Amino acid sequence: MCLENIRKSDVEVYDLIKAEERRQYDKIRLIASENYASAAVMEATGSVFTNKYSEGYAGKRYYEGQQLVDQVETLAIERAKALFGAEHANVQPYSGSPANLAVYFALLKPGDKVMGLALPHGGHLTHGWNVSITGAYYQAVQYGVSETTHLLDYDAIREQARRERPRMIIAGATAYSRIIDFAAFADIAREVDAMLLVDMAHIAGLVAGGVHPSPIPHAHVVSTTTHKTLRGPRGGMLLCRADLADAIDKAVFPGLQGGPHNHTTAGIAVALKEAAQPEFKAYATQIVKNAQALADELMARGFRVITGGTDNHLVLVDVTSKGTRGKKLAKVLDRCGIVCNMNTVPFDPRKPFDPSGIRLGSAAVTSRGMKEAQARQIAAFIDRATTLIDDLDAQARLQEEVKEFCKPFPAPGIVVE
Repeated sequence: MCLENIRKSDVEVYDLIKAEERRQYDKIRLIASENYASAAVMEATGSVFTNKYSEGYAGKRYYEGQQLVDQVETLAIERAKALFGAEHANVQPYSGSPANLAVYFALLKPGDKVMGLALPHGGHLTHGWNVSITGAYYQAVQYGVSETTHLLDYDAIREQARRERPRMIIAGATAYSRIIDFAAFADIAREVDAMLLVDMAHIAGLVAGGVHPSPIPHAHVVSTTTHKTLRGPRGGMLLCRADLADAIDKAVFPGLQGGPHNHTTAGIAVALKEAAQPEFKAYATQIVKNAQALADELMARGFRVITGGTDNHLVLVDVTSKGTRGKKLAKVLDRCGIVCNMNTVPFDPRKPFDPSGIRLGSAAVTSRGMKEAQARQIAAFIDRATTLIDDLDAQARLQEEVKEFCKPFPAPGIVVE
């Protein structure tokens, strides 16, 4: 993108942007919630739509001058509905957490009971965890994964739901590497007369690409971010049944937000069009292949991969078998040119800010055109990094090797000199 005006007006910010471009180009980015947006998405997000204030919805705004904003928001809505087969879409949430909170506000009253996947077992803060507003204003109980398999145990979840009788069940995860059975969750919710919210933020691109079952036929409401595997700008979106459309829309505006970020809406529209193309299905398929190759190679090298593999973009790894811990290794890997995050593993004996594991994701490297051979090489780099924990010189040499490894794979939307 042209940054000449920034360079002239604010060289400090210009230098930081250029440095971040270089960082994203030179490093292997394995954070599961990150990706590369296309140049088209970034151009839309940086467009003049950022200048417009637009409280309300298309055809019913509080400010004038909405003729073009209404068109771009309607375009995003219709593309979302078509891509996911939803009856209604709201593209105004600022991100995934506000989107989830809007569902609570629309469907529940403070103090109602909700039941979501526990954060240490792979859930999200907004699924009722105690430090989140969703855990403070609602009566939250958590289900977990099996202590032996680390898989969701739908029979155990059903029994817990029968005991707790929650008003809403939340399905979805941020650190769960297997297919989620949304039909089973819907059946459990029906049995206990609960609403079902599915948070598909991590897997939205996989659902769009047809490599993960869709929650749309089963859930009352589906929330998602628009980045991650969907490869759009940093925004949020809600998909729901037609009979809940008014409640959801009113919860987003005026319930939680003022004017939408129209530049983000434009970026979402572009990303949704990109996701509807045949090549996106091939991309989603390759995401899963790369994650599986990464997991297989890590296990062959002695790492303990949680659940013994993956069905999606995500690999959760207990690194204690390598004589290290998640926080330490994540920092070492960053110095080696490989970016991931520390993460708890189910039933982790360590504390959340110094956990046993790391979380890896394949979406960003797949966007660069890497395939299974490169995924296996990345596993080899990670393995080598575990032997360089206290050797800063060797870490710097590995970073240079990683930089050369990345060069043949262009980073979408980034051109470096």
